[in-house]
Amino acid sequence: MTLQERLYIGGEWVEPDGGHYEVIDPASEDVVGLAPEASRRQVYEAADAARAAFATWSRTRPEERAAILDRAADLMARDADANTLLARAETGATTATARGMQVAVGAARFRRYARGALEPVEQALPPQINEAGPMGRAGVFGAVAVRRPVGVVTCITSYNNPWANPAGKIAPALAMGNTVVVKPAPQDPLSVFAMTRALEEAGVPAGVVNVVTGSAQAVGEAAVDSPEVDMVSFTGSTAVGQAIGEVCGRGMKRQLMELGGKGAALVFDDVDDEGLAAAVLGIGTTFSFYSGQICTAPTRVLAQRGIHDRLVEKLTGYLGHMKVGDPVAPGTVVGPVISAAHRDRVESYVELGRKEGARVVAGGERPDLDRGFYVAPTLLAECTNEMRVVREEIFGPVVVVVPFDDEEEGVALANDSDYGLIDYVWSGDVARAFRIAGRLRAGGVGVNTVGRNMEAPFGGFKKSGVGRDVGSYALHAYSELQAVVWSG
Repeated sequence: MTLQERLYIGGEWVEPDGGHYEVIDPASEDVVGLAPEASRRQVYEAADAARAAFATWSRTRPEERAAILDRAADLMARDADANTLLARAETGATTATARGMQVAVGAARFRRYARGALEPVEQALPPQINEAGPMGRAGVFGAVAVRRPVGVVTCITSYNNPWANPAGKIAPALAMGNTVVVKPAPQDPLSVFAMTRALEEAGVPAGVVNVVTGSAQAVGEAAVDSPEVDMVSFTGSTAVGQAIGEVCGRGMKRQLMELGGKGAALVFDDVDDEGLAAAVLGIGTTFSFYSGQICTAPTRVLAQRGIHDRLVEKLTGYLGHMKVGDPVAPGTVVGPVISAAHRDRVESYVELGRKEGARVVAGGERPDLDRGFYVAPTLLAECTNEMRVVREEIFGPVVVVVPFDDEEEGVALANDSDYGLIDYVWSGDVARAFRIAGRLRAGGVGVNTVGRNMEAPFGGFKKSGVGRDVGSYALHAYSELQAVVWSG
């Protein structure tokens, strides 16, 4: 029997006005389940329900909010096997990725923000002595800055991680006392319904969490333009983020935007063999991790000429050991991309690279598989910074290599981009790497690693986004600052 979902509005599971649409397994092209198609009216009803619930939820004790988030994390972990199967089916992720990087990270984020609900929200400020004047008598004035919940938050999530991405929005928003309207990506919304059931079972009050889905653009538009929405948290493409930002600007809605990336990986010729191997492994995550569908990937390799040829050779060898195919099969490293349309888009970029003069060192052809939306991991060398394949986000298993001569040119090339999410520096001189990091216009810089510290602020410069989240920074993002002043 095919899984058929309903909307979740005001604590009730509601039949959608627009019927259902099919969610497709990118690996097999089979139907995973049927997702509900909400109407604009139903999205507005979800925002109304969130508004009605806000007055009570925002005044609950932090300990109560923490307990619900903790219980939800327990329930997600309890059902980890079923959740992994669902995530793998609707995203095409390998079993290891679905289990470890999607479901497990999603549960961990609820656990983290259960603790976050208990973090202090007040910051005492130094007292100020004021002389008598037009504003009143002389006195000593105390003040405290207090973080308050924003209100109703619309969470619009990306398709590349239907557990970690929604959890990273919903959990901190709830921890701060906000209520939410969740609009998952249309390609893989089923996991979010599993997450919602965990929250419901954990005891989240009616209206605090609402989930609306749809393949039509109008569903997302309504989730943004509803007059009851105070803030929009969006992860996705820069173009869609810009459109959302325009609507938010008209309504003075708060925004948190995590948008596109074209991460520069600067590899200097002072790396030793171990450093070169680390760079190859780090850059290689672009090919394997979510099949390149990750905004933080080091897709734009800037190689100093002294190391360029060896780096290209090592990356080519790395690709030779990557098994492309069914994410269920043992040993598979690279699964499919999310849809046929996205596969065609990625392949069109590879062809564009050829026309622009890039050399296809590895990949470039569609894998010989009967079913599924597969793209061969592709390495493009002899690129220049003017090529579209170098400047535009491809969001697939494609890496471009651009040579540079010296440090000044490398930094200039890295910064010559519309994006600025995460850049990377590989160098045998750590002091030099940190010096270069200070010159890079990016929200994050990895020094000799692609690893992340999950308490560090996450977000981008330029067209890669607005605001910061992750760790305690997410709690700040989903709050407003209020100043309380008194005379002593």
